Amino acid sequence: MARTRGFDTEVAVSRAMELFWMRGYEATSLRDLTQHLGIGQGSLYAAFGDKQGLYRAALEHYRANLAAAALRDLEEGADARSAVRALLMERVRIAVEDGGRGCLAVNAACERLPEDPSIRRVVRDMQDASQEALAEVLRAGVERGEIAPQHDPHTLAAFLVTFLNGLLVTSKITPDARALEPVVEVALATLG
Repeated sequence: MARTRGFDTEVAVSRAMELFWMRGYEATSLRDLTQHLGIGQGSLYAAFGDKQGLYRAALEHYRANLAAAALRDLEEGADARSAVRALLMERVRIAVEDGGRGCLAVNAACERLPEDPSIRRVVRDMQDASQEALAEVLRAGVERGEIAPQHDPHTLAAFLVTFLNGLLVTSKITPDARALEPVVEVALATLG
């Protein structure tokens, strides 16, 4: 007879996400995870396969919750420029928390891509979703006359995602949203 799982996997993934986000993959040991999650090593392996499986689950949780919320907020913004500014500044605000934890997806790209192609897919999917959502907002902004039509919305969205990735890395070095806000304004100047 199969044993029932003695813990809530969704809660465990959420707590693991926070730990990986603060420490990174390499600096988070199995012991750290089992202690933080309050589960045994056997339970972790049974539920997620291994540490890498739990990390992928944590990234998927991040994508489904935090990254998806940012895209919803972007689509609900008033005008295009304000929506883009709000997205960038909210991502910076989250990234500078806890002394500069950055962005879990960008952290994963910097730390795990060479070792795990499945992480590349998850991060690429998040980046593609951000770029597509930004392109839609920018396209609508061009149609309403809020954004200069000098650049293709997809190219401009690709630039903004690339800029945001760099900004999120910078937020780990300079965990001060006020110090990074002027840089966001420079990026917004590309909207014309």
